[in-house]
Amino acid sequence: MLISPAYAQTAGGFLEQFGQFGQFLPLVLIFGVFYFLLIRPQQQRQKEMRAMLAALKRGDRVVTGGGILGTVQKVPPADSKSQEIEVEIASNLRVSVLRDTITSVIRPGAANDAKG
Repeated sequence: MLISPAYAQTAGGFLEQFGQFGQFLPLVLIFGVFYFLLIRPQQQRQKEMRAMLAALKRGDRVVTGGGILGTVQKVPPADSKSQEIEVEIASNLRVSVLRDTITSVIRPGAANDAKG
């Protein structure tokens, strides 16, 4: 016989050098990627949303979750447990909405008028 038999060898690769921890290293790396790409940005958006809702004041233009535009007319005091905000959606038409249903506050910006 001219061909010698081939025997399987242990690969002694990167993951095997770490022993039992080497089996969990890919899972740890996947969790790290998910945390920095999905979980952390979502937590930051929630923090910004809570700050925006806490800073609501009379006269702010808001958009509700249903897409209704309105102007805030009455906000309960900070120490109050009431979550209802009175919003005027048309002249002399006011509705009470829950604070959590407000999705954004419209801040009017200055127009970019050309100086000439």
